Amino acid sequence: MAAGAPRIFVSHLAGVAVFDPNGDQVGRVRDLVAMLRVGRRPPRLLGLVVELATRRRIFLPMTRITSIESGQVITTGVLNVRRFEQRPTERLVLGELLDRRVQLVETGEEVTVLDVSIQQRPARREWEIDRVFVRKGKGRGGAFRRAKGETMTVEFSAVTGFSLEEHGQGAENLLATFEQLRPADLANVLHHLSPKRRAEVAAALDDDRLADVLEELPEDDQIEILGKLKEERAADVLEAMDPDDAADLLAELPDADKERLLALMRPDDAADVRRLMSYEERTAGGLMTTEPIVLRPDATVADALARVREPDLSPALAAQVYVCRPPDETPTGKYLGAVHFQRLLRDPPYTLVGSIIDDDLQPLDPNAELPVVAGFFATYDMVAAPVVDESGSLLGAVTVDDVLDHLLPEDWRETEFHLEDEEVPDGS
Repeated sequence: MAAGAPRIFVSHLAGVAVFDPNGDQVGRVRDLVAMLRVGRRPPRLLGLVVELATRRRIFLPMTRITSIESGQVITTGVLNVRRFEQRPTERLVLGELLDRRVQLVETGEEVTVLDVSIQQRPARREWEIDRVFVRKGKGRGGAFRRAKGETMTVEFSAVTGFSLEEHGQGAENLLATFEQLRPADLANVLHHLSPKRRAEVAAALDDDRLADVLEELPEDDQIEILGKLKEERAADVLEAMDPDDAADLLAELPDADKERLLALMRPDDAADVRRLMSYEERTAGGLMTTEPIVLRPDATVADALARVREPDLSPALAAQVYVCRPPDETPTGKYLGAVHFQRLLRDPPYTLVGSIIDDDLQPLDPNAELPVVAGFFATYDMVAAPVVDESGSLLGAVTVDDVLDHLLPEDWRETEFHLEDEEVPDGS
């Protein structure tokens, strides 16, 4: 972990207020949710359990937290108020990890966990449980915690007794083993599981991870998994998917199921998906995402680079920004042109993006069919292209991965790609 990253002991977070960006309190922290991993790897912090003023307890993902300190937590303001339900892979830090008896790796001595600290890994923007505050002796909770005994803070790897066993049949063990897999590789694992096992693993994944994996699965698997989720959770997962992938999946469902799920989604997300579903699937409008990087002409290169650095963006979407008149959400005001990230790297940070736009290339028409779109990408060596309607408004952007997805044979996901070094027989 990078030096200087804040370290916070979780006991200091219990009961602290949670605020939205405007400074209004939305609730209080009641617990933290972590995912244990195989061996002695530090658990990853997934989010917080927040109690609203209505006494309902909800899950607040770490991705929706902009600041976490001992005295307060600041959110992005986007809250999902569905009641928190703990999944098999999840552990409540305050409720399940504190007061646990664990062993020191070096001596084998039993100690009691009094507190744990969390710290962010800036390189991956993840929070982990990195250290454990323990007391030697056999005292447990309550009054025994005040008993005398040497206390010490050790690295998480210096104790054992928290993490999952290396072998096991539960979904939590499978997920912990494959946690580092890319979504496409985890999707390949799920595809080859039995339907029952596939449903167990899908139920244990968090919404964002399941959304990423669903985008990489064949349609039959997508429909099967979505059909086994509770409707409210299915809507949450659809919201977490890229709008174009969610639209493709919903288009395969019966009309009644499709409308029911759209009604459960947030209105803005549902509107984006409905708009995409109005286009034919194999056209620029059907292929595009409605969430490219949109900037006004008076934004600076520094502003653009900050947007490009967002870790949730795919490399294709981060390749360029689109400059438009307000409004900034698609469909935007008049589309002015694009700026490739290489140009952003060449110009001073204070340069206005409106002065360096590339307006030579004609954008795609939303009704342009797949061969036209593919030819455009091949001709101009593009990884992403804007889609603009007759009025000049930017509707979205098509990325090269979506074009390839529709050009490849339907069973292309069945192909296993082995990129690791392998022994090759002589003469091969």
